[in-house]
Amino acid sequence: MIEGEERTDITAEEKKYIPARRDLTGSWGYVVAIICVAAVAYHIYYPFARPFFALEHRVIHLLWVASLGFLIYPFRKGKVVKNRPGVSDIILWLSIAGILIWLFVFADDILRRAGTFLDSDVKISIVLIILVLELCRRTMGIAVPILVGVFLAYTLWLSVYMPGLLFRPPIGIERVATYLSLSTDGIFGIPLGVSANFIFLFILYGAILRKTGGGNFFTDIAFALTGRARGGPAKAAVVASGGMGMISGSSVANTTTTGAITIPLIKGAGFPAHFAGAVEASASTMGQFMPPVMGAAAFIMAEFLAVPYLTIVVAAAIPGVLAFFAVFMQVHFRAMSMDIKVRDEINVKIWEAMKAGWHHLIAIAVLVGVLVAGYSPERAAISGILTQVAVCMLRHVIGGILRRHAIMSPRDTIRGMVDVCRESAIGAIEVAAVCAAVGLIIGPITLTGLGLNFSGIVAEIAHYMLIIGLPIAMISSLILGMGVPTTAKYIIVAALVAPALIRMGILPIAAHLFIFYWAVMADITPPVALAAYAGAGIAKANPWKTGLTAFQLGLAGYIIPFIFVFNTGLLLRGSFLDIALSMIVTVVAVIALAAAIQNWFLIRTNLFERLLLFAIPILCIPPLGMQTLIIPLLLGVVLASQWIRRRSLPLVAHVDNP
Repeated sequence: MIEGEERTDITAEEKKYIPARRDLTGSWGYVVAIICVAAVAYHIYYPFARPFFALEHRVIHLLWVASLGFLIYPFRKGKVVKNRPGVSDIILWLSIAGILIWLFVFADDILRRAGTFLDSDVKISIVLIILVLELCRRTMGIAVPILVGVFLAYTLWLSVYMPGLLFRPPIGIERVATYLSLSTDGIFGIPLGVSANFIFLFILYGAILRKTGGGNFFTDIAFALTGRARGGPAKAAVVASGGMGMISGSSVANTTTTGAITIPLIKGAGFPAHFAGAVEASASTMGQFMPPVMGAAAFIMAEFLAVPYLTIVVAAAIPGVLAFFAVFMQVHFRAMSMDIKVRDEINVKIWEAMKAGWHHLIAIAVLVGVLVAGYSPERAAISGILTQVAVCMLRHVIGGILRRHAIMSPRDTIRGMVDVCRESAIGAIEVAAVCAAVGLIIGPITLTGLGLNFSGIVAEIAHYMLIIGLPIAMISSLILGMGVPTTAKYIIVAALVAPALIRMGILPIAAHLFIFYWAVMADITPPVALAAYAGAGIAKANPWKTGLTAFQLGLAGYIIPFIFVFNTGLLLRGSFLDIALSMIVTVVAVIALAAAIQNWFLIRTNLFERLLLFAIPILCIPPLGMQTLIIPLLLGVVLASQWIRRRSLPLVAHVDNP
C-alpha cells in the first residue's frame, strides 16, 4: 500500500511551531494503536449505519480524540518521558473518558431532564469544561483557552458592567455549565459535530494520500510546471502550497511541510532568506482558501449557512485560485526586478511526474464526482479513501508482477494501515480539541445574545454603509484571528462579525467568505504572524522581517474579498457574462496591484505608472459599471509608457533586495 513516504525529519526551528508529542512505545504504544484503529473504524462505519443521535455521536468522537490527546500530549514542553504518559496524564484521561462514557450511557435521561439538572450534573459539567480547556491548551496552545475564559467571564460576571448593548444580567454557573456540557449547543455543538462527521474522514484521506506518495506527486508537478521559469523555486512553492493546502487544515503545518523542500531551493535561486520564508508562508496561508477542506472551515460554513457543502466549495474555488495567482504574480515581478536566472538543476519533467503518480488523481476524481452527484461529504470522503487504497494496492501488486519484485506481505500491509490509522487519528486531535473548546465560545455568544449585539454595534458604527462596515469587519477579523487555529478563528468571526455584514445587505455566503479570508490572513499579519514565523525558522531568517515581507506578498490578494462582496459573479453567482467579467476584472486588479507593490511591470515603474497601477484595483472593487470602462484605458496608458521607456533605454538588471 505504501509507495512513498513524506519527509519526517524536523529541524529544531520547526519544532517551535509544533506541539510537543510523546512517541509512546511498549504496552502504551499498543494502547494508542488500538484507540487509533478503533477511532478510524468507527468513523468509517458511522456514515453508513448512523446508530446514534448527534449528541451520542459527538461524545464518542470526543472520547477517542481526548483519550489520545491526554496520552500523547504532555502537560508542558520540556523534559518529559517520551515513551509513556505520566500519572497525571493517565488520571486526566480516565477522568474525561469516565465522564464521556457516563454522558453517552445516560444521554436520553440527561436530555429529558433539561432545565432541571441535578447537582451532580453541574459538578460533572464544570469538570468536563476544565478538562476540555486543558486538552485544547496541550494541543493548540493557550490562545483559545484564554478567549474561552474571557467569554465565560462576560457571561458569568462581567456583562453587568458593560455599556449599552453589551449590558445584560449575569447568568448563573449552574445554567451555563450544564448548557455548555450537556447539550448540543456548547462543547458538543456544531463545530465538534463537523469534526466528527466530516473533518476526521478528510484527515484520514489526507493521511492516506501522503503515505502513498500523493504529497510528493503534487510537489513534483509543481516543480515540473514552474521549475524552468524565472524564480522557479519560489513559484513552485506557491503551486505546491496550493496542492498541499487543499488537504491541509493549518497554514503553519502547510508552511513546515512544503517549506522544508521549497525554502532551501528559493534561497539557492538567489532570493534573500526572509523572502524565501515569506513566500512559503504567504502561499501556505492562501492554501486555507482552497477547497475541498479550506482548513476545515468549508464544512462548518455549510452548517452555519444551512447550504450543501458543494455550494461552499463552488463559491470558494475561484477566489481560492486567484489568491494563489496573486502571490504567484508578486513572486514573478520580484524575480524580474532582481533578474533571477533560471536554475538548470531543477529539471523535473511533467510526463515523468505524471507517469510516477497519475494514479493519485483517480481518488480525487472519485471524491469530486461523488460530491457533484449530490452525495454527502462523508460518502465522498469514504469513496476517495477506499479508491485511493484500492488503486495503490492494485498498482503495487501489478508492478510487483510485471517487474518481478517482492509484493508487500499481508503483515506489512496491515502495519502500513495501522500507521495510517495512527497518523490520521492523532492528526484529528488538534482539530477536535479546538472545535470542542470553541463550542465554549459559541455557547456564551448564543446564550447571552452577544453575537447579535456585537453585530448591531458594528452596523451602527458603520451607519449600515459598506464603505465603512467592510474595513471595520476586516480589522475585527484580523484581530480575532491572530494566534488562533484556522477552524477556531472562522467560528469566532462567523459568530461575531458575519451577522453585521449580512445585516448590511451582503449575500450571506459572501459575508462568511469575506470574514474567513481576513481571519486567515492574520497568519501572515504582524505582530502575530505564526505562519511567517514558522517560515522564518526554516529559512533561518529574521522573523519580524519575514512577517512584514509575507504581509507584503499577501497584499495583492487583499483586493479579492472586497471585489466578490460587490461582484458575486466571482463566487459563480449570476449569468455567465457576470462571472466572466468578474473574473477578468479581478485578474487585472491582482496583476496591477502586484506590479505596483513590487514596483515592476515590463520594466521598473516610475511614480506616474505606479499611481495608475494602484488606481486600477480600486476601480475594480465597486459593482461592474461605467467606471469599469476606465480600467482598460489606465492599463493601456501604463503599458504604452512602459513600452516607450523600454525602447528608449537599455534593458539592465535592476536588483531590488529589500
